[in-house]
Amino acid sequence: MRTAQDWIDVLGLEAHVEGGYFRRTFQADHRPRTPTPAGERYTLTSIHYLLTHGSPVGHWHLNRSDILHFHHHGEPVTYHLLDPDGRYSTAVLGQDPDQGQLLTIAVPGGTWKASELTTGDHALISEAVAPGFDYADMTLGVSDELTARFPAHGDIIRRYCRSTPPRPPARQGSRTATTARGGDPEHTNTQLRQG
Repeated sequence: MRTAQDWIDVLGLEAHVEGGYFRRTFQADHRPRTPTPAGERYTLTSIHYLLTHGSPVGHWHLNRSDILHFHHHGEPVTYHLLDPDGRYSTAVLGQDPDQGQLLTIAVPGGTWKASELTTGDHALISEAVAPGFDYADMTLGVSDELTARFPAHGDIIRRYCRSTPPRPPARQGSRTATTARGGDPEHTNTQLRQG
């Protein structure tokens, strides 16, 4: 059975600013860009994303785009979600529907999200983002700010929030694994943004 390190090596994953590991797998560069209030974006991007026993938390963050999450391998992942109106909910992404796990989870843009691998060596998922991901559209959670906004959920916010989050990179240098025009990672744009 593959381990977390196997997946990191085989898929060429890199450390993610929110926790875990990732690699972009697709960007819709065969289509016109989509206009958004923050600028033009790909119509769709996707990544592989891996949580491991050594990096088990995707810390609180918010994306402007809608994101679909798909479970591929390993243990289930628990998602903590905060809607803009302060409603808190959880969902478990995994492969056992008899245990209430979901194969796919949709998180609308504007929702605060944290994720956790609670047991086991790893969980490998994919995320599809529309409009396509850009770091300019992601906000990393700051504990004091989120607690002030959602005081009823202070404990869960502090549990999955860094006190001072790292700064997102302006651009991501990792190559995409596949593109709309083909699957050769050696012949793709080397200056890509995450997700």
